[in-house]
Amino acid sequence: MQSRTEMAAFSVLEFLAAEAPVQQFEDLVEEARQGGVRDEEMARLERLKRLGLSIRSQARRRQQREAGLAALVDTARDLAMPYDLDSLLKVITRRARLLIGVDMSYISYTDEKEGYVYIRTSDGHTSTLSVGLRLPGAEGLGSSVLRNPSPFWTADYLADERISHSKAIDEVVRAEGLHAIMGVPLSHRNHPLGVLYVADRNIRQFSTDEIALMSSLGDLAGVAIEKAQLLDQASATVSSLEQHTSLTEHRLHLTHEVNELQSRLIELALGSSDASGPAREAATRLGGAARVYNATGTLLAAAGELPGYDESTVVSASMDAHAARTPLQLPDGSWVAPICAGQTGLGTLFLRTGERLAELAAEPARLVAQVLAIPLLLEHNRSAVAVGQVDDELLDELLATPQRPPQQLVLRARRLGIDLGRPHVVVVARPEGEAHGKLATWSSLYAHRQSGLKRVQNGLAVLLLPGTDPAAAARAVLEELTPLLGHQVTVSSAGPASDPTSVFHSHQEALRCLDVMTSMGATGRSASAAELGFFGVLLADNHDVDGFVDSTIGPVLDYDQQRMTELARTLIAYFETGNSPTYAAQQLHVHTNTVARRLERISELLGADWQKPERAFEIQLALRLSRIRRALLARRPADEVDEVERSGS
Repeated sequence: MQSRTEMAAFSVLEFLAAEAPVQQFEDLVEEARQGGVRDEEMARLERLKRLGLSIRSQARRRQQREAGLAALVDTARDLAMPYDLDSLLKVITRRARLLIGVDMSYISYTDEKEGYVYIRTSDGHTSTLSVGLRLPGAEGLGSSVLRNPSPFWTADYLADERISHSKAIDEVVRAEGLHAIMGVPLSHRNHPLGVLYVADRNIRQFSTDEIALMSSLGDLAGVAIEKAQLLDQASATVSSLEQHTSLTEHRLHLTHEVNELQSRLIELALGSSDASGPAREAATRLGGAARVYNATGTLLAAAGELPGYDESTVVSASMDAHAARTPLQLPDGSWVAPICAGQTGLGTLFLRTGERLAELAAEPARLVAQVLAIPLLLEHNRSAVAVGQVDDELLDELLATPQRPPQQLVLRARRLGIDLGRPHVVVVARPEGEAHGKLATWSSLYAHRQSGLKRVQNGLAVLLLPGTDPAAAARAVLEELTPLLGHQVTVSSAGPASDPTSVFHSHQEALRCLDVMTSMGATGRSASAAELGFFGVLLADNHDVDGFVDSTIGPVLDYDQQRMTELARTLIAYFETGNSPTYAAQQLHVHTNTVARRLERISELLGADWQKPERAFEIQLALRLSRIRRALLARRPADEVDEVERSGS
C-alpha cells in the first residue's frame, strides 16, 4: 500500500502537469494535517509542497520568458504593418539601434497609477530585459528623462552618480552587461508617452550629433505613436459600435417575437380550460418542447420531445426552481421555471427552445410560465388540489395545544377524504443545513403522493402518513430528501396512531425522539421512538435516570459545577477519540498535558478502575443520558421541569 507521502508526491506531479493553482498544493497539505498525519510525515509533505511550488515557479518564469521572446518574434513579423502600434514601436527601436550602432534598444511606457514603468518593446540580443518587464518608475535613467523631458545619457550607467539608482534596475543592467545608455522622451505636444533607449555593452561617449539625431527621432516617433494610438482607438470604437448595434437589433427582433408569442398564449389561456393549448403553441413557436406539471407533480401537458425525466428529477428541479423563484437551466440545456400566482406555487414548466432563441436565456421560460399560471390557477381553484391549505390547517389543529374535541376533528377529516381511524404514522424531518424553501415544496409533493398531511414550521417538516411502520416511513423520507437537499437530514418518527389524541402524542414522541438523536450525535440518520430501545425506556419519566447518572458520574458533575471545570466534556472527548489523550486535546483545543491532568483528577473522583470496559460503558451511557435528559427537560414547560427536579425522577 502506498504511503501518504508517495500518494502526495503523485498528486504534486499531477498538479504540476495540470498547471494547477497554488491553492491546490496548500489544500493537499491542509487535508493531511486535518487527517491527523504524524509530524514526521507532515514535515516531508511540507518539503514536497515547497519543492513542487519551486518547480512550478521556475516553470512559470520560463514560460514568461518564452512568451516575451515569442512576442518579440511576432512583432518582427508584423514589420510590414506600419500603422499597427506594436509594429511601429518595433520599427522605431530597430531604426534607433542601427542608426546609433549600439547593441540594443528598447521603449518603456509609464503606468502613472501604479507608479512603475514597463518595457513595451526591445531590439537586439537581450536576456533579462524582456517585453513586459516591470521596473520602478521613480528611479533610474528614465526618471531623469521624464522629469525634464530632454535627452539624458551616460557612458557608464553603474558608475554614474548623477543617476538615482534602483537595486532592481541596476541588477538588470548588470545582468545585461550594459554600460553606455541614452534615453530620449517620446512625446507629443509636451505630453510624455514613454522613453526610447539605446544601450551598448561597452563604455562609450555619445556624440553631439548622435544625441541630436536621437532627439529628433524621439519627436517624430512621438507623433507617429499618437497617430497609431488614435487609429487603433477609432477602429476599436467603430468595431464595438457595429457589434453592439448588430446584437441590439437581433435581440430586439427576438424579444419582439417572444412578446408576440406571449400575447398569443394569453389568448389561448383565456379561451381554454387547461394548459395543453398554450404548451403546444409555445413548443411550436419556440422550436422546442414543453412539459407542464401541477403542484403535486402530475403531468398536465406535453408537447415536443424532451428527455425522459424520472420522478426524482422532476421533484428536484421543481424544488430548486420554486426556491429560487426564477427559471433555472438544467444540465441538458432545458429550462425549468416555477409557475406561481403571487406566493402560491401552482406547478412547474420544463421548456427547451431552439438554438435561435438560446441567447435569450431564461426570458422565454419566464414569459411562458407567467401565461400558464392562468389555466393552472383556474384549475387550482376548482379542483381537489385547492383543499391543500385546508389539509394544512387540519394537521395544525391535530397538533395544537389544546386540541379541539376529537369528534370534530374526525368529522372534519372525513369531509376531506381522510380516515383518522386508519393507522397513521408521524414523521418529523429536520434538514441539517439551509433548505432555501425547498423543504416546503418537497413536503407538499410527498404528502400528496402518500395521501397524507404536511406542515412546515421552524425548519421542521411534519408529515402524517398512512401506515403502521414508523421506522420504514422515516427511512423512506431520509432516502428521498437527503439527495434532493444535498446535505444531511435527521428524521424521527412515532406511531402508529388511530385517533386524533394518539396523533398528538405520536407527534410529541417523534419530537422527543429527534431530541434524543441530536443528543446522541445521530444526526443525518433516521429512527423511530421504538428503535431507541433501551434509551427510550430510560428516558421515560417513571425511571430513576437521575439516580443512575449521579451514582456513575455524579462526583465529576459536582466537581465541574463547583469549580467551573470541564471534566465531563473532557471525558466525552476522550471516549469519542478512542481513549486518546492526544486526539482529545486536539478536539478540545488544549494542550495534551492539560488533558492528562484532567484524567488524573477524574481517576481521583471515580476511582482508578474507571477505564475498565464495564465501568467505561456505564460512564459513557451516563454521559449521554445526562445530555439527553437536559435536552428533554429543556423542551418542557417550566412548571413541569420544576416538578421533575423536585421529585428527582
